Amino acid sequence: MVGLSVGEKNFIKGGIAQDLRNDGRKRLTYRPIYVETGVIPQANGSARVKLGATDVIASVKAELGRPTASHPDQGKVSIYVECSPTAEPSFEGRGGEELSAELSTALELCLLGGKSGAGAGIDPSSLSIKEGKVCWDLYVDCLVISSDGNLLDALGAAIKAALSNTGIPRVQVREAASSDEQADVDVSDEEYLQFDTNGVPVIVTLTKAGRHYIVDATSEEESLMSSAVSISVNRQGIICGLTKRGGTGLDPSVILDMISVAKHVSEQLINKLDSEIEAAERANEEEP
Repeated sequence: MVGLSVGEKNFIKGGIAQDLRNDGRKRLTYRPIYVETGVIPQANGSARVKLGATDVIASVKAELGRPTASHPDQGKVSIYVECSPTAEPSFEGRGGEELSAELSTALELCLLGGKSGAGAGIDPSSLSIKEGKVCWDLYVDCLVISSDGNLLDALGAAIKAALSNTGIPRVQVREAASSDEQADVDVSDEEYLQFDTNGVPVIVTLTKAGRHYIVDATSEEESLMSSAVSISVNRQGIICGLTKRGGTGLDPSVILDMISVAKHVSEQLINKLDSEIEAAERANEEEP
């Protein structure tokens, strides 16, 4: 948490009220975003995203697993976030553990839908190989390297970029002799299927500071936060998830307005992120 004097807080609030923030941005403008893909060769897919001075990495590992009895036609996705103590002094010890758990839960709510999987931005049925027998389990591991606010949006962008970089081996299934036996599979070492990220959303966090709300808040701006709502929106404009933090309640009409703003802002963010991912993948292909 950034410690600010009363004067500094009033200065930042005044700038937000006049739609001119400390770094020159308007209330609904993101900081420059930078994407690098393929940063972890051992993973099926990986990406590094920098959003201003916030710096995060996401990696995706695909392993064969068995579907659950309740969802025999779906694979499984788990998301885990680690906050490096070097990113922020408050990440040392229990502080980092609590934030890691909070971010992991928020990402699952925004990207994987509810417990039923309804509204999931990552479609678990696309990970099914043989119903009730074998599926892909995706393990998404994230690392916060440097923190200057808006971690959730940066992590969401890194996961989307890492999934765009993910290749899943082609699998051939040989029928088991009986329905109780585990299916026998041949996993290709040469043929890979590109993970479809068309439905994977971006996360837009609207932070309320004073009477106004802003996107992509810095650490200083977050220290003024009364509440924040994170909304995940995909390319089709569909809301995939929503999570709120901060103790102050919000009127339903305000939340509806925030959702409308998030849908508008998400279009620009998706276009910018897709452009950066495409450039990063092209740079990887050009490397000798």
